[in-house]
Amino acid sequence: MKKYFALTALLIFAGCGQQPASKEAFQPSGKNQTAATAVKETPKDMNNTLLFPSKLNEQAPEKFQVQFDTTKGIIVLDVTRAWAPNGADRFYNLVKNGFFTDIAFFRVIDGFMAQFGIHGDPQVSAMWRDANIPDDPVKVSNTAGMVSFATAGPDTRTTQLFINYGNNSFLDGQGFSPFAKVSQGMDVINSVYKGYGEGAPSGTGPNQGSIQMKGNEYLRKYFSKLDYIKSAKIL
Repeated sequence: MKKYFALTALLIFAGCGQQPASKEAFQPSGKNQTAATAVKETPKDMNNTLLFPSKLNEQAPEKFQVQFDTTKGIIVLDVTRAWAPNGADRFYNLVKNGFFTDIAFFRVIDGFMAQFGIHGDPQVSAMWRDANIPDDPVKVSNTAGMVSFATAGPDTRTTQLFINYGNNSFLDGQGFSPFAKVSQGMDVINSVYKGYGEGAPSGTGPNQGSIQMKGNEYLRKYFSKLDYIKSAKIL
């Protein structure tokens, strides 16, 4: 089981649409080509700060809390910047600028983790696809309730994250560096819809490339039971 999860976790990807399905897909360089080769259009809404990732680079406080209001209830994350400074800074800027609004838990595997962080607006997703941040050394373990950025290999973290359901310490050696922990609402994250399981093509869940290209319109049409982060705020 751990071997399966280790392969799966390699495709807990950061920015492009990764398909956490077959063993071949779970390689650090295995990006979903449909999403990765999509043409970035000129932003139509020049006033939307989320369309300019390079400008969202404020340093996070050493410790802060973030509240997710989800379709299943409230989740509170305690962030410790010292655990993973680059990850904490990216998360802080995403929350502060409203990224986590109507964001799906699109890949939820019972006993393993709940993954989220692809924006529901394809235009926003396109802008963040290559907005990578440097890796952080792993200082704390991927145990139950810990929050880490997804990755597809060295220095590929962008906006996708996952919350560990159990002791996934085997991920530590693969470079998944937690930066936060669920301090309230672990029962909430455990209750999000898991029925779709692994993503296509190996599973019956959402295709990450399709989420990148079509956004929440695709998810709501074909995966209507998914749960969402309705909004997020810094406490």
